[in-house]
Amino acid sequence: MAAGKGTEKAPLLQNERVRFIFCFLGVFVCYFYYGILQETITRGKYGEGDTQEKFRYATTLVFIQCIINAAFAKCLIQCFERPRSDHTKSWLYGLCSLSYLGAMVSSNSALQYVNYPTQVLGKSCKPIPVMLLGVTILRKKYPMAKYLCVLLIVSGVALFLYKPNKGAAAADEHPFGFGEVLLLLSLTMDGLTGVAQDHMRGRYQTSPNHMMLNINLWSTLVLGIGILWTGEVWEFLSFTDRYPSILYNILLFGLTSALGQSFIFMTVVYFGPLTCSIVTTTRKFFTILGSVLLFGNVITGMQWIGTVLVFLGLGLDAKFGKTPKKTTH
Repeated sequence: MAAGKGTEKAPLLQNERVRFIFCFLGVFVCYFYYGILQETITRGKYGEGDTQEKFRYATTLVFIQCIINAAFAKCLIQCFERPRSDHTKSWLYGLCSLSYLGAMVSSNSALQYVNYPTQVLGKSCKPIPVMLLGVTILRKKYPMAKYLCVLLIVSGVALFLYKPNKGAAAADEHPFGFGEVLLLLSLTMDGLTGVAQDHMRGRYQTSPNHMMLNINLWSTLVLGIGILWTGEVWEFLSFTDRYPSILYNILLFGLTSALGQSFIFMTVVYFGPLTCSIVTTTRKFFTILGSVLLFGNVITGMQWIGTVLVFLGLGLDAKFGKTPKKTTH
């Protein structure tokens, strides 16, 4: 695609490859620190001696996260976007919010019924329902190479993250099949989120920041009703009153989430939900790989096979997996 001699030089981020690298690095860096903060908050022990407590207010944490995300998106719209009206239907934002929250709740609940490897396999397969529902509902067409690349990446991540379950006996006590149903529900919700986002970007040209703002506003509403109904918010406030130092980590957690989510929605709008799901799945792989290399942990033969599959899938996708661009009138 050679530019004409009289054509103005496009800004750096108008270059598709540079923009993709920018989005990928943004997602990777933000969610790497986000993961550290999440573990610090949720797995840390607060207090001293026998009176130590654990943080048990995950829903309220996500609620705060959504508020910060929405505020951050609003600031981005005010400061950096040209004034233009958003014509996207509110029910689409509501559907995205419900499907996103449903996927998260189903995935976390599945761990009560299935072992860790099963849950990892489920979460690593997120690009598959995004692709399948895109094909069946939106009638999208992907090159055959794209299917192969997604399969290679998902297989590689699953192999790399697979760990033999030491507590299999405990998992077997639960009714067989219910955990798998929850994982299928989570994957279906992920797919529906992708379909709704694809429809928004195709039909309404929804900007990343408007998408981020409205989905988080809907999520805040749903979660707000939930934590008030259960009374969790009052327990959370009591906990932060006893251990006010946690508020600093929660604020940083929300900010890294907001930055990371802005990069995710940027990826969705510019490259589509399938590419975004590949980026987020691959990000998880690189985060684990980075921790292995940084802390000198041993990589097993199966993990090396997974590493090769992921890099092979990414390389093939970069070379052969591009969808032909549509002509817009």
